[in-house]
Amino acid sequence: MSALLTTFLDYLEHTKNVSPKTIVNYRLWLQRAVEFLGDPEVDKIKAIDILQFRMALNNLGLAKKTVNYHIIALRSFLRFLLKNDIDCLSPDKIELSKIPQREVSFLLENEIDKILSAPIHFATSELQKARDELILHILYGTGLRVSELISLKKSQLILGEKQFAIRGKGSKVRSVFLTSFAMEKLYTYLNLRTDTYEPLIISLSKNSYGKQLSRNAVEALVKNYAKLSGIEKKVTPHTLRHSFATTLLKKGADIRSVQTLLGHSSIQTTQIYTHVDDHFLKGVHDLLEE
Repeated sequence: MSALLTTFLDYLEHTKNVSPKTIVNYRLWLQRAVEFLGDPEVDKIKAIDILQFRMALNNLGLAKKTVNYHIIALRSFLRFLLKNDIDCLSPDKIELSKIPQREVSFLLENEIDKILSAPIHFATSELQKARDELILHILYGTGLRVSELISLKKSQLILGEKQFAIRGKGSKVRSVFLTSFAMEKLYTYLNLRTDTYEPLIISLSKNSYGKQLSRNAVEALVKNYAKLSGIEKKVTPHTLRHSFATTLLKKGADIRSVQTLLGHSSIQTTQIYTHVDDHFLKGVHDLLEE
């Protein structure tokens, strides 16, 4: 099994162009399966073995979603084997655990206004204000993931151009569109940058000035501005991504377009954003009174 796993991971990396992070995760999840199953010949693996592996993962206290990731990796591996005419257990015999649909947190319009304007009131320098405003406007105005935001280079964004391309999750290339507000913030920010560092979003701290801002730093920044703005709910960069999708859907955007803008490979992932708040529902119901 181990030798075939190596071949499978090489296939994912070099043929399917799967992201390095996914390769690392698949290697971890599948190695756990190898250790539990005892590195058997693949044609000896039975459905009951996978069931026992799942139970062992559950006993480790792993979340159901994490356990499912292990099983998804195994099913992908088995499909690869069958595709290459290697006898093994059918992946269709392996079920995933049902997971309750998670509740999506998003910001209301007044909360969005508060957090977007927070750097004006709380930033300690003009450059910090410009950078932080840009971060918030990009996260909310484009729906970018944090990893996509911090990997942006100055050369990707051209002043005066609202559209640029990124390579997102799964190495998929998609177009991203800036709002007019984000364009203004970008112009102000780049005019204040007197350095030649290539990352768009840089650290301004003394010890790491000019380096790409970290994921943790962006998460802390968003959390802090939400708190300073008086927003009581938990706010993360992903909350702004949720808010981006929710706002578009409320304004009448079709779900397929939102799927493309978010960079989702599956429409099912986008469907978690089709929730609406009670205030909006009441507005829809009030149409009956007109």
